Amino acid sequence: MSETVRPTLGAAPSGGPPPPVGPAPRRSSGTWWEWTLAALLLLPNLTLLVVFTYRPLVDNVRLSFTDWNISSPVANGVGLANYAEWLTREDTRTVLRNTAVFTVATVGISMALGLGLAILLDQRLKGRNLVRSAVFAPFVISGAAIGVAFQFVFDPSFGLIRDLAARVGAQVPDFYQESGWALFMVTVTYIWKNLGYSFVIYLAALQGRRADLDEAAEIDGASAWTRFRKVLLPQLRPTTFFLSITVLLSSVQVFDIINVMTRGGPVGNGTTTLVYQVYQETFVNQRAGYGATVATVMFLILLTVTVVQVRFMDRGQSR
Repeated sequence: MSETVRPTLGAAPSGGPPPPVGPAPRRSSGTWWEWTLAALLLLPNLTLLVVFTYRPLVDNVRLSFTDWNISSPVANGVGLANYAEWLTREDTRTVLRNTAVFTVATVGISMALGLGLAILLDQRLKGRNLVRSAVFAPFVISGAAIGVAFQFVFDPSFGLIRDLAARVGAQVPDFYQESGWALFMVTVTYIWKNLGYSFVIYLAALQGRRADLDEAAEIDGASAWTRFRKVLLPQLRPTTFFLSITVLLSSVQVFDIINVMTRGGPVGNGTTTLVYQVYQETFVNQRAGYGATVATVMFLILLTVTVVQVRFMDRGQSR
């Protein structure tokens, strides 16, 4: 008589591992000393952020509702009067236009030239390391020093551009008396100084791209423009997004070049941007409350633009 074998609890089925018995084991969430170590490592950075970033930001917003002379110990509250004045002043539109033109030009041109130079100098060219160093070198030079040097380049009486134009019988505009040309002058100077930043970031991204995709596209007979548009640019999307934010923030906050070359002029506010207006109102006109208002407006504009950029990037990645 054959004996019936009953399966026991937790016995493995034939040919497989035994089924789990009881509730699943709970993962450890970390011991107390791990959390303590993490807190100790994060605390210095968080303290610096609170003391030197968030607290000044809150104080700036608070001061924007006051009429405070920077040398006075008392700040008198005025409510929304500073914001109302900023919206109704005649120079507000000029300052916003200068900021927009300068920022769009410097961001777009420096990123486009940086990408072009990165693609060119990523090739096997003789002396490319020397050229790479020459392109990046202006980025580490003081903006004030570059502003002084470019004053001699654009000087209408004895500058380098005047000398080159005289050789071909051309006339040069007076960069220091015409608002449009003055803005062009500081824009070119800033692009020349910061081109190396976009260049070196794009160069690093190009050296980390997938070469097999380029080879596959070339084997399929794709043209150089198609490979650039369909293969290279999608790989550079995260780098382009990073540069668009960092270069934008840097361009909006430029002060040294404008202060050295034009001091916000010529006539009126020809090259005055938002950040330079903050300096003028706070330290020249002694209106720190109104200067804080302009700084708060600039912060809100930058925050809005950054949020739009992030949303646009997220939408592009989800497609």
